Amino acid sequence: MPRIRPPAVTDMFYPADAQELQGMIERYLLEAAEDTEAASAPKALIVPHAGYVYSGSVAASAYARLLPLRQKVRRVVLLGPSHRVPLLGLASSSADAFSTPLGTIPLDRKAIDAIEQLPQVHRLDEPHALEHSLEVQLPFLQSVLDDFKLVPLVVGDASPSEVAEVLEQLWDGPETLIVISSDLSHYHDYDTAEALDSATSNAIEQLQAEEIHGENACGSRAVNGLLYFARRHGLHGKTIDLRNSGDTAGSRDRVVGYGAYVFE
Repeated sequence: MPRIRPPAVTDMFYPADAQELQGMIERYLLEAAEDTEAASAPKALIVPHAGYVYSGSVAASAYARLLPLRQKVRRVVLLGPSHRVPLLGLASSSADAFSTPLGTIPLDRKAIDAIEQLPQVHRLDEPHALEHSLEVQLPFLQSVLDDFKLVPLVVGDASPSEVAEVLEQLWDGPETLIVISSDLSHYHDYDTAEALDSATSNAIEQLQAEEIHGENACGSRAVNGLLYFARRHGLHGKTIDLRNSGDTAGSRDRVVGYGAYVFE
């Protein structure tokens, strides 16, 4: 029997009911699509991973740009930080598929087996079991793409060059999409968060990996790996949306920052 990683954060980060979930995502994408008509197709995204009521509209601003690629993208390499399990390097999964209320996504076992030959990649299921940073991206991907395979990687203590080496091996052509999952600053007042997140966005656009640390982006190690790779290969980053929980669904006393970025 295939080994399937079941959803772990339904009804906490997004609805468990498939119809409700699909309707929520469609509303976010419809609002975002109004600003994407002349946008070019991205090769990589950075998107937030909070509960949908907080960051779903920000994530959708990037995901809407994938709609023209619906039939072209056949593999998604998804990297996000480990929130629950201390980890050296990057954790791959032994599963054959990941599931959400919208269905099941097969993993690209051939690609995963190949990158597991790198010393920084370890097959560890525990970091995946309850990790939300990857899971919350899956229903969006299922909504904007047709059939695709997934390479999910939880990123722990890994250098930009170690992450970039993994990306190098998986990069391929336009059939492969890279998605990095990261929120921005955490639990500052609104004005402080705006200043910090603006500086982080500028560093992302300038591909300045050395300027991004864990306190201003929880997925900094994955983000920095992408920036390191982008700088070597001539990619350009662009901020699509930048808000925080004080703008979406929370108070302005202690906010979390959310940014959406595309790389072309």
